[in-house]
Parts: sequence; C-alpha cells; structure tokens
Amino acid sequence: MDLSSAFPFQLDPFQIQAINALNQGYSVVVSAPTGSGKTLVGEYAIKRAISHGNKVFYTTPLKALSNQKLRDFRAAFGQENVGLMTGDLSVNREASILVMTTEIFRNMLYAAVDESVDPLTDVEAVVLDECHYMNDSQRGTVWEESIIHCPSSVQLVALSATVANSSQLTDWIQMVHGPTELVHSDFRPVPLQYSFCSAKGLHPLLNKEGTGLHSNCKIWRSPKGNKRKGRSSNPPQPESPKFSFVINQMVQRDMLPAIFFIFSRRGCDRAVRDLSNQCLVNLDEQCKIRDRLETYSQINPEALRNGIHAEALLRGIAAHHAGVLPAWKELIEELFQQGLIKVVFATETLAAGINMPARSAVIASLSKRTERGHRSLMGSEFLQMAGRAGRRGLDSKGYVVTMQSRFEGVHEAGHLATRPADPLVSQFMPSYGMVLNLLQRHDLKKTRELVERSFGRYLAGLDLLEEQQILENLQKKLSQMKELVGDVPWDDFQQYEKRRSRLREERRLLRTLQKQAQETLANELTKALQFASFGTLVSLKTPQFRGRITPAVIVDKVSGPGQFPLLLCLTSENIWSLVPCQAVVSLYAELSCLKVSKIDRPDLQFSGELCHGDQRSISLAAAVADVANRHDMTTPQYDLASEVINQVKLVKDLQEDLELHPAHHWGDRKHLKKHRSKIEDLEHEIDKRQQQLHNRANRHWEIFLSLVEILQNFGCLKALKATEMGRTVAALRGDNELWLGLVLMSGHLDNLRPSDLAAVLEAISTEVNRPDIWSGYSIPVHAEEVMQDLYVIRRELLMAQQRRNIDISAWWEPDLMGLVAAWASGVNWNDLIANTSLDEGDVVRIIRRTIDLLSQVPYCESISQELRTNSRLALKAINRFPVCEAEDLLKSNDMEVDINISNRRSEIKG
Repeated sequence: MDLSSAFPFQLDPFQIQAINALNQGYSVVVSAPTGSGKTLVGEYAIKRAISHGNKVFYTTPLKALSNQKLRDFRAAFGQENVGLMTGDLSVNREASILVMTTEIFRNMLYAAVDESVDPLTDVEAVVLDECHYMNDSQRGTVWEESIIHCPSSVQLVALSATVANSSQLTDWIQMVHGPTELVHSDFRPVPLQYSFCSAKGLHPLLNKEGTGLHSNCKIWRSPKGNKRKGRSSNPPQPESPKFSFVINQMVQRDMLPAIFFIFSRRGCDRAVRDLSNQCLVNLDEQCKIRDRLETYSQINPEALRNGIHAEALLRGIAAHHAGVLPAWKELIEELFQQGLIKVVFATETLAAGINMPARSAVIASLSKRTERGHRSLMGSEFLQMAGRAGRRGLDSKGYVVTMQSRFEGVHEAGHLATRPADPLVSQFMPSYGMVLNLLQRHDLKKTRELVERSFGRYLAGLDLLEEQQILENLQKKLSQMKELVGDVPWDDFQQYEKRRSRLREERRLLRTLQKQAQETLANELTKALQFASFGTLVSLKTPQFRGRITPAVIVDKVSGPGQFPLLLCLTSENIWSLVPCQAVVSLYAELSCLKVSKIDRPDLQFSGELCHGDQRSISLAAAVADVANRHDMTTPQYDLASEVINQVKLVKDLQEDLELHPAHHWGDRKHLKKHRSKIEDLEHEIDKRQQQLHNRANRHWEIFLSLVEILQNFGCLKALKATEMGRTVAALRGDNELWLGLVLMSGHLDNLRPSDLAAVLEAISTEVNRPDIWSGYSIPVHAEEVMQDLYVIRRELLMAQQRRNIDISAWWEPDLMGLVAAWASGVNWNDLIANTSLDEGDVVRIIRRTIDLLSQVPYCESISQELRTNSRLALKAINRFPVCEAEDLLKSNDMEVDINISNRRSEIKG
C-alpha cells in the first residue's frame, strides 16, 4: 500500500514506526500524547485491511465516542463501508469497518465459539482506541478480557495516551496474544505552554526548560496586616479569579477557543449563567449558530435546551456534561469543531477522546470530589485534559491554563504540570458471566490458565519476583540464626518455658492466698492481743527485722496512737521492740506463759523502736529461744491455712520438677530465650509474607472459584457444566448477571404489562448516584408488588455473596420506577423532565440502561413467552426520541439496519 497516496502529508517518525511494525505482522501499542496523531495508525490499519479485502473492528470505551467515530469514518471511507454495533443498535454490521464499544467486542468474543459463523472471519485488525481506559475501575476488565480472548491471527492496534508503564503493557500483550511492538513518543506536534491565572492576571507557570516554576510566579501568602481576630475568624484565603476575568485575559492574548474543565455539572451550568453579559462571537458567527439552532429545534423540538443555554449558545458559550441530552451535546461538539463556539464548560469526561480540538484547555481546579472523598488530580488526569489544547495544523502552540482556587495555587499547578504520567493498573475481576462463558468453552485447567493471563496477574508476577527475593533473604537469615544455637532441642526448651511459666503463676497464686489469710488472721489476732497476758509467746514480722519471722514474748502493753495498744516484746535474740498489734503473725495461747513480771523494761516510746537487751534480759531471751526450738515459731500462722499449705506443697513440687528438667542446666537461658523469640518472630514474618504472596498470586482464581460455588448454589452450574439457567445467565450482560438472570427466571415478571416491566427492569439494572432524587410519578402498584417478591431473591443472593467475601452489587433503585413507567406509557419528554429532579442526561442514561436489558430478554433461553413479548413491547415504548440514537446514525440508504437485536449470540452475547 502506497503511503504517500494514503496520507499526502509528512508523517511523524512514531507513525512510520507503527506502520512498519504492522506491515511486518506485529501488533502494536502506540503510546503518545493526546492530540499527537495516534489515530492515524488506526486509520492506516483500516485502509490496509480494505485494500486486502478484509475487515477492521474499531473499538472505543464510550458509546458517544463510537457514534462520533461512525460519522468520521463515514465521511472518510464512505457510508457503505462503515457499520455500528451498540447495545441496542446494529447498523450495516457486515461493513468493512465496524465501530463498537470494547464491551461489545468482548461479548462477541465470548459468543464466537458457540456459533457456526465466526464474527471475526476476515477481520484483519482490531483497533483498541483509548486503551489507557484499562485504568477505569468499572470498564477496565473489559479491555483485558478482549486482549486475552482475541485470536492471535488478528492484529491488535492499541492506541493509548502516555502512561508510565507502556513497556509492561506491551510485554503482557505479547505474552497473551502474540508478537507486539511498542511505539512510544513524547513528541507533541503542537507544543503546550502552561499559564497560571490569579485575580491579578495571567502569568507563565513554568520556566523555559519546563522543569520548574517560572521566576515570576509568586506563591500566595496571607497579608501581614491581616491577623486572626478571635477564635471564630477564618484565616484569609486567596481570591479565585472569575471566569469572565479569565476569558477576558485569554481574549486579549488570542487564546480562544477554549475548554474549561470543571468537576461538577452545576459548576458548568453556573459558569454559563455567570457569563450572561459576555459575547464571544461576531455577527456573522452568531447568524450561523442561529441558523443551525433553528434547524436543530425543528428536527428535535423536545431536545432543545431552552433558557440561558440556548441564549448562551448564540454568544459562543456552552456547557457539556453528562446531565445534558446526547443530541444537545452533539450539537455543541459540531459547532465547536466549526469554530463557532468559543468557550465550553465541561466535566472531565470530555477529555476521554471526544474530538473537540481547542486552542486552550483551562483546568479550573486541581482537585476533585470522588466517591472516596476529595483528592488531588492524578498526573494522567491532568495530562489527558491538558492534551485537549493545541489544534494540529491550526495552532502554533496550545495553551494550558490553571487557576488559583481557595486551596490550590502555583505550587500545586507546577507540580502537576511537571509530573509524569501514572502507570496503568489492572482492574481485572471475574464475574458470573465470565465464569459461565469460560466453563462452557474450556475445562477447569484451561479456564484457570485464561484467568491467570490477566494484566493484573502479570503485574503481580513482577512484584512477586521482588517479594520472592525478600522471602529468600529472610529464609537465609532464619537458617543462620538456627545455626548459631546448634542442635538445641527446642521442644524441650518450649516445654521447660511452659513449666517455668506455670511455676511463676502458682507462686503468684500462693502470695495471693497468703495475703488473704494474713488479712483474715490480722483482724483476729488484733482482737485477741487486747486480752493476751504478759508472758504470752508470739511471732513477729516487722521491717525492723527485715521481714523475718521472729519468736518473741509480750512483756508489757503501752498505749498507742489508735484504739489498740503497742506491745513491748523481747525477741529470742535479746532485742527489745515496741510493735503494733499488726506486727504479730502468730499467737501461741496454747503454750505456757513465761514469767516476765520481775524483768526491767526499757523506756521505748515510738512504734517500731528497738534496743538491745542486757544481762538482765538474756535469760528470758534464752527461754524464748528454747521454746522456739521445741515448737515451730518461724512459720506465720496464716501459712498454716489449709489452702496455703496445699499451695506451698504444689509450688515445692513444681520447683523440684523444674530443677530435674534437662534445660534447667543449660547455659544462658535468658539469652537463649531471646534468641528463640527472634527466631519465632522471623518465622511469623515469613509465614505472613508467604500467605500474602499466595493471596496475590491466586486472588483472581479464588474469586473465580467462589463465584462457581454461588452459581452451583443457585442451580446455574451442575458440577462444572452450565445448566439451562446457567446458559441464560451467561447470555446476559450487566453488573451482576446472576441477579438479572434470577429475576428474569423467577416468574414474577411474566404477567406484568410492558410499562410495569420496564419500571422493574430499571430498578434492578441501574445505579443512580445523584443526591436528593425526586420523581413526581408514583410507583405502579403491580410493579411494587413484584419488587417485594424480588427482595427475597436479592437478600438470598447477597447473603450467599457475603459468606464467600464476594462484593458484586445487585442494584435496587425503586425511586425512579414511576418515571420509567410514565415514559413507557407515552408521557412526553418535557412533562417527564418537569416531574423529576434529575438532569435530562441522567434520565436518558437510566432509560438506555433499561433498553439495554430489555433488548437482551427476548433472546434468553429460560424465560416465558409472555415475558419475551412484553419485553419487546416495552422496548418499543421507551426507545423513542430523545432517548433513542440520533437519526443520522440510522441513515444507511439500502444498507441493513437492525435495532434491538444486539443480543443475538452470533454478535455480542456474553
């Protein structure tokens, strides 16, 4: 194929490299900045296939982008050569160029094995546009499945924005699909100039090298004179520039047309309202817009966005977001491409490949609110939006403007502008549909091999190599530590430590029993000592005698500070002591009293005071010692309590047993114990890392097996073979195919009239994330009764998932059932929108999701004929403008146009 005739202009080096790789039979991954001309590689694949008499599938992440590509390719290759397949529409599906979403392509691959006619026959290449969408948490898995299951005979052309790990993506595709070459380019044909706008004006953001902040950039600081006054005063914050000010600055520098990225729909609409006095077009441009708007309103009277938006359009200003009707968004895109709209306020979805080239991209905020809270923009998000700036062939440079906000300024803007792209991560996750489709086609061993081909498993494998090395190092360290202690019988040591621990515990218990007995005895002794005679023998325990049990005799009683007297005692060691009654631990009333009447008493005055006896008291001390030798006077009376005696014996036996243990005579047991503790900690860390390694390596397969168990539980699988119910679930597509299948096969929907059926299917298949949902239409009675019956099925399914740690949503959104039923009953669009808090775009999205499910029902295997008939009637009732596709998509002269046949197994079943 002659390149000069196919592309009569100079190609960039990376485009030539990609074309050469394709001609050599390689698949290619083209990673280049947004707006650099990646699409040309896909167009070459199309032209080459047509010249060979073959076909090309062109896949996109979004239905809107598929529609746009359909129009572009019709203009470039002729209407008869281009077809479209979406969830509810098939136009000219035998064409050489077939445009579809990646999800449709994935479903087609699953269905291909079952059909006698292979839908990939004569397909030379598949273009995966916006391949970086693999990062998308909801749709990412579809890209991986498509690449895994695409036949190796088909060349893949993966077009991706700049990502940090494009080489890893290429290696993975080569591993699971076939020879693949990476074509990487960081060259931008239209260079970008970064600016920052504050309330003071528009200034350069980066230095000439683009590596740091411009020298004139000033980081905002609080004014010195503005001090906080009182606790309630808020700190001063920088002033954000108004959009009118930013636009005026850009008009002065000839920087329009521009896309302003604002991360909320209300913010986009508010910005349009705030510019009510600003006109950005001349009279000639305004006339052209008015003519196009009149034509549009005649064709689409119900799709006209009245009020400030139609009026703003005439001034060259528009809002573009998911809350706007698709037809109105397409009008905005058309006028913007013609240069008639100068400023579009859009959410970031506009950056996802929609062809709206601008001279400037303005990013109003450097952070955004997500389901998980407020966070800063990621590098790839910033690059994707910035890449919308600069029109090839029209602009010498593109302008990226960041704006001062209350919380973000020059520093944050400079960081994002110089930050590299983020890496692709895997969003691969097994689903019920995947399980059933794979098991219908492969045995368990082959199925596991396919599941473990995911990009996530590939990335995990790279990390696992590093983790495996860490494990090997830890195991080597463990071996070295074990060698240091030689052949220590750790079982014996562990047994010894257990016995030692037991002995400590029993000693602690003994002390407790002694204390309890002592407290009980102390009260009894104190009372008895008041009546004890002089000469009574006792045992003392005081700090003065260092806690020793000392035999003594009571010689006298002296008044004390409390109600009990102090006792003047002489010990067996001939020491006088003045002690309180509490110091007596034994009283020997059964022994004869000694004669003490004639002995001289020392003059002791304070409790605890001591003095040594003399020759006059030595004979009495000797008598005390003599009695102590004949009777046990060194055991406190509380130790004679039965429970204390038993515990003492137990402690003694345990001590003797411990001393006989071999480990008792080893060396430094304390050091040995510490060493053993380190070994155990290391073993625990190794076990933990091995478990984490196993979980990461087998996570997807274990989820797959859990889904198998749930499907078996609900009768969709018998062993590993799909039942009739299972084949029905496998033919469905949705967030939770099993939930949809159980509802359709329950029988509860069989007798619903079409409008009620549409209402129920909306409730089980859509998610509405908008706050404060309101609808003026009540839920139909019969539909509400059916929902109560379905609640039992849903609860059983969610409980089965919870038991196996599976988190797949089973949608339950009854709030809008009345709205959908009203639309199916023939209510006009304006009345419908007047009776809900939702934006028009949200209503279209919800009804289109319902259409998608309704279009699948007639082709399900295990449902009643009544349900098939009613689903067709319901589909016809709700698939009308402005919900249905724009008329120009259906224009195909004498070509084949099929609507609502998307679930034929030969096309997109999955």
